[in-house]
Amino acid sequence: MHQAAQLRIESLRDKPDTVYVQIPVAETRIPTAEPPSSKSSPPPVEAPKVERREAPHSPAVKKAREKRRKVENFEFNPNTVSFSDLQCLGFSEKQAASIVNYRNKGGKFHRAEDFGKSYVVADSVFRRLKPFIRIPKLDINVADSAAFDALPGIGPYYASQMVKYREELGGYACTEQLLELYKFDEERYNKLKDLVECPGPHYFDLWNSDLDALARHPAIHSYNTARSILLYKKNTAPELWTVEALSEADIINESQAQRLTRCTLPVAKQ
Repeated sequence: MHQAAQLRIESLRDKPDTVYVQIPVAETRIPTAEPPSSKSSPPPVEAPKVERREAPHSPAVKKAREKRRKVENFEFNPNTVSFSDLQCLGFSEKQAASIVNYRNKGGKFHRAEDFGKSYVVADSVFRRLKPFIRIPKLDINVADSAAFDALPGIGPYYASQMVKYREELGGYACTEQLLELYKFDEERYNKLKDLVECPGPHYFDLWNSDLDALARHPAIHSYNTARSILLYKKNTAPELWTVEALSEADIINESQAQRLTRCTLPVAKQ
């Protein structure tokens, strides 16, 4: 008898009137290469896919991973370096977030030492990173008043004066011309001279300027002085056209000579 579930009737010897029906366990059949029957079996049900997620770790595990994390050294500007790059440099998530938050609130690192003074930068870390810190200097010929205002010891007043004087000059020839601002002394200049530069100097063409151009220049600012310079130029050989000679001839005073020396090229270099 071939059925899906074959029944077997058994009786106990001591109780012949009692019978039991047993359902035998289905035999395991080894699949063969026989063609499938006309009645197709239902497709197997696939197990649901389990999405793998990052399990939360304890602070101790995170700390251990931080210690094993590879630390890199590369050139960076602490005023612009990204959050992820700060971590590559060896800072923890919390430390990197603190540096970024300081910048977002208007903080600025003017010098490498300023970055080392941050409470999240350990002395050993700063010693390792100092050779890689690159903070570009401020170009005084392209900076706006906000950039000048961000310099140490410079407020809105001096920032606006720096821009105004640059317009009057037609452009700075050197950073020392900042000393020509009203009440801008050497003490104030020394606090920022290592933070500014003048890579594209604008020199005043003293010996090829006309009367109006000479009179408008801040270091001259006089038509009488401008006429005297033109007269000196007309009656003197070109090899004697120097700022020092104008001073010796009492055409300009000592202060004017100092200012013109800063922004005028010698004739031979023009």
